Amino acid sequence: MKKKTLIILLLSVCTGSAFSQFDAQLSQYMLHIPSYNPAAVGQSGMIDLTGQYRMNWVGFPGAGTTAAFTLNSPIRIGKTQHGLGLSFLDDKIGYFSNQAFHLQYAFRKPLSNGTLSVGTDIGFVSLGFSGDSIANHQITLGEAHNLTSDPEIPTSSVVGVSFDMSLGVMYTTDKWYAGLSYKHLNKPVIRWGDRTEFTQYGMGYLTGGLNLRMANPKYTIKPGMLLKTDFSVWSCDLSTRIDYDEKYWGGISYRLLDAVVLLGGVNIGSGLSIGYSVDISTNKLITSNYGSHEILLSYSFEYLFTKSTTKYKSIRFL
Repeated sequence: MKKKTLIILLLSVCTGSAFSQFDAQLSQYMLHIPSYNPAAVGQSGMIDLTGQYRMNWVGFPGAGTTAAFTLNSPIRIGKTQHGLGLSFLDDKIGYFSNQAFHLQYAFRKPLSNGTLSVGTDIGFVSLGFSGDSIANHQITLGEAHNLTSDPEIPTSSVVGVSFDMSLGVMYTTDKWYAGLSYKHLNKPVIRWGDRTEFTQYGMGYLTGGLNLRMANPKYTIKPGMLLKTDFSVWSCDLSTRIDYDEKYWGGISYRLLDAVVLLGGVNIGSGLSIGYSVDISTNKLITSNYGSHEILLSYSFEYLFTKSTTKYKSIRFL
């Protein structure tokens, strides 16, 4: 299994130029919108610190892990509203590692019954390969081709870095939200030496959700969706959560042709929340892994510089 897995991963390295799609998959997307749409920074009105850690396809060799982190805050300049933030991603699969760091900004303007936000982020993406980890492994595809003797496959650790930027727009009200973003707007090119390069093509994200109050005001139903596409292939998550008393939540999500996701969480108090989800594959991968597991930690607070108090809030309505 390990040899087959490595072969699959190495086949994603094509000679000369390659399409490299390595945006991370996160199941609790509705709780971490700034990780894929910069227009969402500052929208909660609080200072938000959010981190996610995901173990992909546990039990499947080389499946890897994902860590995503954002910090953002609202900023008021005169009578105008803004948001500032930063985001960090560390994504690993097999012998590949993908990292990204971005500074984020959003301009926020009250409009009708809600707020319209337009945002951007700028930073870098990097792609690395631990070639020294496979240099001494003889891996062949039949009798005709030995992958470890292919001059296009690095035999030492390599990494390439490129400038990256994204754009996003979002409209938020007390009852619903919708957002559209486009990552890797400049199609960053990452090079390993003079012979191999990767082009990170743009990714479009369309997200939306509702807040439906029940007859009992302690219960709120929150359906949502996230559509992702590189305009060649696409993926869609459809989810429903039920919140109780703004403290506990649980729900289910379905990623088309991929997995069913069970998720839940609790507001521990003083602005600290914790969430957990597990992906159960709905395709043939179900026989080769124990699911993908993800944990989320979020801390939201407001620091008042003119007073000696600090305010906290419960989980964001998203």
